[in-house]
Amino acid sequence: MLAPDYVLIVAGGVGYEVVCSGAAFSRLSGVKQDEDGEVYTYLQVREDGVSLFGFADLQEKSLFLKLTSVQGVGPKVAISVLSSMRPADVSEAIATADVKRLSSVKGLGKKTAERIVLELHGKISADELIGTEGGARPSLPAEEDDDAVSALMGLGFTKQESTRAVERAKGTGAKTVEEIISAVLRGM
Repeated sequence: MLAPDYVLIVAGGVGYEVVCSGAAFSRLSGVKQDEDGEVYTYLQVREDGVSLFGFADLQEKSLFLKLTSVQGVGPKVAISVLSSMRPADVSEAIATADVKRLSSVKGLGKKTAERIVLELHGKISADELIGTEGGARPSLPAEEDDDAVSALMGLGFTKQESTRAVERAKGTGAKTVEEIISAVLRGM
């Protein structure tokens, strides 16, 4: 059952109210009542109650956990962020310190957006910046990709510039760290 604020998921004859991100809500809205649907969940246990949150994929769940680790960002605000922006866009806004873009989310003020950027700036991986293209799950970046990104950052590039440059270099057939960096430097 779908409601404006939550999804009711029945498992083993027990109904669970799950507060879902926009992507998870969209995924589940296409499932008929007697069909199986898939959503990744996070169970939050606190003194005042238990809450269940749902996500379309593991990347979205990971970003939710990072957002809620920031002081002043609760689960409802994190869900609001993920419902307003794609995970790759949130990651890019954090990596590029785009406070204006983050604070455009309803319920997220400028000071909280600044705190998110400050606390999560170095914790966003290359995989989160690349995001999922066309609904496909991203492949996990190889260790060589991370090494190449780190090397380019050591040369003064931002994480976002480095990540994009590595992807372009890999698109030309570069595989090793040396080949990737050579291809990036030749392309300048």
